[in-house]
Amino acid sequence: MYTLFITSLLYAMNTITDTIYFSNKKVANTKGQNIEDLIDKIICGRCEEVLKKIPSESVDLVITSPPYNLKNSTGNGMKCGKGGKWSNAALIQGYANYDDCMPHEEYVKWQRECLTEMFRVIKEDGAIFYNHKWRVQNGLLQDRADIVKGFPVRQIIIWKRKGGINFNAGYFLPTYEVIYMIAKPKFKLQPKANRWGDVWEFSQELNNSHPAPFPVALIDRIVSSTSANIILDPFMGSGTTAVVAAGLKRHYIGIEISESYCKLAEERIMRNKEQSEVAKFHLPQLFD
Repeated sequence: MYTLFITSLLYAMNTITDTIYFSNKKVANTKGQNIEDLIDKIICGRCEEVLKKIPSESVDLVITSPPYNLKNSTGNGMKCGKGGKWSNAALIQGYANYDDCMPHEEYVKWQRECLTEMFRVIKEDGAIFYNHKWRVQNGLLQDRADIVKGFPVRQIIIWKRKGGINFNAGYFLPTYEVIYMIAKPKFKLQPKANRWGDVWEFSQELNNSHPAPFPVALIDRIVSSTSANIILDPFMGSGTTAVVAAGLKRHYIGIEISESYCKLAEERIMRNKEQSEVAKFHLPQLFD
């Protein structure tokens, strides 16, 4: 029988009390566990293992961006780390606890397993906002259809970044990513939220030690466009989804494999209790 345990000594003098930790050998058995036991916590463990322990139809919304498998690339800049400005990019080192380099078929199988579990845990009026990146490999478009095939994709949203990091003279600089809105039948946006359209322009997040953080403004738009109360991010990273959820008086559940990113997210959440990163997007307006 697998057992849940909470470690209070992991960070010594800097204990993070709201993080549930799973060892590499044991995974929490939450079968029959009340979802409230997981709310407003960061769970440190493997995404696909932890997701299987979350009760079905217990989450309102999933917002996430998995590792893109960028180092399994036909472009030598990312693969070998000698491609001009790639040498200064944080992603060239991969992520903490994960190098972002799998055989493509294995990566697709992993992501489909994760998406299957995400879809299981959302309610009948829930949705998944799954952010990914298209690319061309060996002359063929890799549009992630092999990952999302069979899931009810209702819409594709384009996130237009202001700039990028792939500086290759062979093609124009890629400045967009794709958000798949995978929705169950009863999912609806909040009134007037559809005015945003399906092309969103947000700058990349700066001053964040995570190599690929979500922009706060992007997550704020998604959460504010829904009535979701419990929001799950199974690739939590630096905690942006949790910060936005808490700032909008919603609840979050985060999953993250890296202990260092769990600590980073928890510290960021604590700072936001004093000064919210979300508040600036919701200032009172004299005229509406």
